[in-house]
Amino acid sequence: MNCLQNLPRSCNSIMSSRKFKFQSASHTCFVKLAMNHREKRLMNATAVRQICLMQATPSSTSGVSTEDTKESEEKSDIYSNNMTEAMGAVLTYRHELGMNYNFITPDLIVGSCLQTPADVDKLRSIGVKTIYCLQENSDLEYFSVDIEAIREYASTFDDIEHLRAEIRDFDAFDLRLRLPYVVSKLHKAVNRNGGIAYIHCTAGLGRAPGTALAYMFWVQDYKLNDALTLLLSKRSCFPKMDAIKSATVDILTGLKRKPVTLTWKGAECSSVEISGLDIGWGQRIPLKYNESQGSWTLHRDLPEGRYEYKYIVDGEWVTNKHELLTPVDDKGNINNYLQVSDDDPESLSTALWERLLSDDFDLTTDERQVVKQFLDDCPDAE
Repeated sequence: MNCLQNLPRSCNSIMSSRKFKFQSASHTCFVKLAMNHREKRLMNATAVRQICLMQATPSSTSGVSTEDTKESEEKSDIYSNNMTEAMGAVLTYRHELGMNYNFITPDLIVGSCLQTPADVDKLRSIGVKTIYCLQENSDLEYFSVDIEAIREYASTFDDIEHLRAEIRDFDAFDLRLRLPYVVSKLHKAVNRNGGIAYIHCTAGLGRAPGTALAYMFWVQDYKLNDALTLLLSKRSCFPKMDAIKSATVDILTGLKRKPVTLTWKGAECSSVEISGLDIGWGQRIPLKYNESQGSWTLHRDLPEGRYEYKYIVDGEWVTNKHELLTPVDDKGNINNYLQVSDDDPESLSTALWERLLSDDFDLTTDERQVVKQFLDDCPDAE
């Protein structure tokens, strides 16, 4: 069985980075949800080893000069602002405070990135057997993290393994495409190493909790909403539920693509781009101008799913009133969106997407077997 991650990434050379608007971010996003009985039992079981919410470990940054600390604080401000803009929730990350993490279950931790080899010792001391890094090299370079030094130090021990699987930051579509491979690799590592797994991205607020949530759903047999409730009761974060649902359908039905055309009418502008869609809010792709029709068009093959996007016309972010619009959120933001679906109302994927919209969505026993077989068969090499 071919693993879905082998499909090419969606961005290409014609895309340029989005310039984020910087806003102050003073607090983390926290969703308070009622706990069920299973969650309460899990919380009681981990109470003695539960790390305080977003606990910092300042020793990771000991010996750092005042000038370096100031630079790190400035980078944290920029990163937090970019994260808030891209994720649609007010989220903060303070790299200068050191590694922070939370036990989600007794054998699963979600946290921020390791910063020095000494952080490997901290994780070994609490029983971590697998360190799973989801950062890209550019993420590590931004905060000057020497990943090779960390990996080399971890390799000197026979009771812990450091693994990497890159997912693009702030990109729900890349998360969707990569999740089957990423969770498969985690699943095999946990079976091999036992003990506790530590999953991290940069801040531990998006990619890492999303991966943990998919692992709990696909491997540990949680219902998706139960897993989300438990996750959010332990750590303030913002996992992309749509990416997990879409990846689930991808595994069960295959990555079906359909042609889509988006159009901006107007000959008076000099450039039209789109952001969001399947390329993420940190990327842009230009539309082509059709002089005979006086309009700009984008032709793209998209997997089934729901996509939000926005046009950038001569540098200004705008929506297209002739295409579907999302409701205005509590910050006054509004986007265009489209739903790509199978034309056959009786198809398996159509039925799955309808079930995904329910509040109590779960997989059948047969579907869980298919997912687990897929994860077992997914190749180890990227």
